[in-house]
Formats: sequence, C-alpha cells, structure tokens
Amino acid sequence: MTERATPGLSRFSINQMTVKQLSLPELTEACVRLGVPGVGLWREPVQAYGVEAAAKLVRDAGLAVTTLCRGGFLTAVEARARAEALADNRAAIDEAATLGTDTLVLVSGGLPEGDKDLIAARERIADALAELAPYAAERGVRLAIEPLHPMFASDRCVVSTLDQALDLAERFPADQVGVAVDTYHIWWDDRAPAAVARAAERIFTFQLADWITPLPAGVLNGRGQIGDGSIDMRAWRERVDAAGYTGPIEVELFNDGLWARDGVELLTEVTRRYVTHTW
Repeated sequence: MTERATPGLSRFSINQMTVKQLSLPELTEACVRLGVPGVGLWREPVQAYGVEAAAKLVRDAGLAVTTLCRGGFLTAVEARARAEALADNRAAIDEAATLGTDTLVLVSGGLPEGDKDLIAARERIADALAELAPYAAERGVRLAIEPLHPMFASDRCVVSTLDQALDLAERFPADQVGVAVDTYHIWWDDRAPAAVARAAERIFTFQLADWITPLPAGVLNGRGQIGDGSIDMRAWRERVDAAGYTGPIEVELFNDGLWARDGVELLTEVTRRYVTHTW
C-alpha cells in the first residue's frame, strides 16, 4: 500500500522493543528498506551499542527517533535511592538529547517494599518532576508520564490512569511535562476518552498494542499484535487526532511469541497491521 493511499504511514514508528531480536543496525536497515520513518529507542540496547554511535547510525539512516524509553522509577522513600533515581533520569535526559528525540517516556515506579500509600508515592513523583523538568527543558527534552494498567501499580507504576498522569503533568508547563497515551494501558477505562481530550497539547507520544487473553505468567510480556485483541485501534487514533495530536504513532509490543520470530518478517507484519487497523 502506498503512502498516497495510506495517510498515516508517515506517522508510523516502530518501538525497538517490538523487534528486540534485531540489532540496532539490523533495525535501521529494515526500517529504511520498508519505508518506516521513525523508531522509538530503549536505553539498554542503545547504551550497549554506544549512545553517540547509535545517534549517528539512526541519523545517517534518515530515521527520526520518536521517543526514548525509559526514565522514571521515582517513588523511592530512602534519600540515597531517590538521589540515584534522579541521577539516572538526568542521564536518560542527556541520552535523549544526544539521540535527537524530544520525548523521554517515564514509567513512574511502583510501591517501595512495605509501603501501601499510593497517594504519597505519587507525590514523590511530583517532587522528582519538579527537579527534572527544568533540567530536561534546558536540553530540549520533554517528559512523558505513562500510565500503566492497574495490574502494574504495585511493582512498576502507581500512575494507573490517564487522569492520574494529567493530574501530575498539569502542575508543570505544558511544553515540559505531558503524557504518553498507550492503548494497552488505558483502553479499559471509560474515562480515558475524556482524558485524551483533556490532555490535548500534553500528548507527547501515542503508542499502540493490543489486549489479548489469557495473559502470560508475569503479565509483562502480554502485549498483543495489533488486530489480534480487543482494542479498537482506529477509534483511539481518531480520539487522539481529535485532541490535536499530529505526532508519531509507535507500535510497542512485549511478546515472547513475537520475539521468537524472524525480526524483519515481524516488522513487515506490524507495518501492515498498523495500516489496516489504525487507518
């Protein structure tokens, strides 16, 4: 299907974790060959390759880095752990700037061991953002708070809804702190469509993954291939567009079955599914 017949193709981005079986050079080569214009990168494989080398590789291939994942994990209580988290997030901001992306995605962090106070944990995130947002702004990087499905509230992210993410983001300038809208995490919430409209200019990235059941053990790697599950991707794309978002649309899948396949074959399939189910 051609770009002319597919109005959304120019906005497509593949998140690196979707095809993590591909090395960064393999990924960039496949993207160029398939006409994929953008990539969302992850810190660990980028660090392993070398941040500056990765930036050059992607830049020379003519690809846009749409996001860097991930910063966050800002809920620690103990002073040393909080200082270490802030330092790591500053490093992530610097890496994002080097890679040429203006968006660092934040997974905020779960409850510290023995802690049961979700509200206090969210306040600690706000305290950390007050330190990180100006640092990021000086480097041309925005912070995108990603709400995760409530099943991750205890260990990964105490921010479970888009409204909760916006409650945090709206304490800061709209060009500094916003949200990541990920279908996998918010599709179940009947308040989420209104929250998308509320988010408006604070939508910094839009990510797609489908919801399939049964979930695997550990649940983390249960993100389904687009079109295989319960989520109406086109409806969510239309909602996000209506809110004024015109940026990249990333497909971000964590799935052991998909990772066991040939990476280029999978990327080809994801691109086709994106076209079919999003537009």
